[in-house]
Amino acid sequence: MQDRVVDPGAHNRAAWDKYVQEGNEWSRPVSAEDVERARRGDWSVVLIGREPVDRSWLPTDLAGKDVLCLASGGGQQGPILAAAGARVTVFDNSPRQLGQDEMVAARDGLELRTVLGDMRDLGALGDAAFDVVFHPVSNLFVPDLAPVWRECFRVLRPGGTLLAGFLNPHVYLFDHEALDERGELVVVHKLPYSDVTHYSAEERATKFGADAALEYSHTLTGQIGGQLAAGFAVTGFAEAPDRSNATAPYMSTYFATLAVKPG
Repeated sequence: MQDRVVDPGAHNRAAWDKYVQEGNEWSRPVSAEDVERARRGDWSVVLIGREPVDRSWLPTDLAGKDVLCLASGGGQQGPILAAAGARVTVFDNSPRQLGQDEMVAARDGLELRTVLGDMRDLGALGDAAFDVVFHPVSNLFVPDLAPVWRECFRVLRPGGTLLAGFLNPHVYLFDHEALDERGELVVVHKLPYSDVTHYSAEERATKFGADAALEYSHTLTGQIGGQLAAGFAVTGFAEAPDRSNATAPYMSTYFATLAVKPG
């Protein structure tokens, strides 16, 4: 397939800036009421699917904990964790996604730091700076995972935890249009899949739109094995369907791991 030379970071930054303007589901900030409830201890955040993450995966008391919300802009998880007492840094590739977090922080008087960058390079963040890395489903937007896991390991303190959500690679077997428009599961792709290798720029523009974010499938070896190779001990696992499409009765679309950096 043509068009192999593409900068996914630059392309997806522009794509997500546009998604924010269009009101993407993952770019809609939490309400002031949600923040106020979080201040009172009544809070939840989403790691995979649309269900709250198991609270036992997070510290019982977030007060004073340093939390990195990685590739997690959009004004959703970061503000809630900050309102619950954590010292939050939101790291994201999209300025407009970070702008949603900054807007909520200003609106509701939250202390929250935002950092612009690629999830594969956390050089702006120090070694052993965080107690928790909260990494919701987003690594489908980068072609290589090993740098993500190495950087997560580096920025965590010994005993710190990584909560990571990611896609079941098998969702990429299916034809996008048949699935989304007709609810049909039509197998057309071999894995591993990427928008770049499976379609030319012209085909991508026709099928998804020229400005759509580039996506990449990753094996479970890359996801779970990659965390192990980086030095993590995986201590928890969860899965969830995507109830918004036709795969839900047949398979889990989302997986999540809880991993610990050994002390």
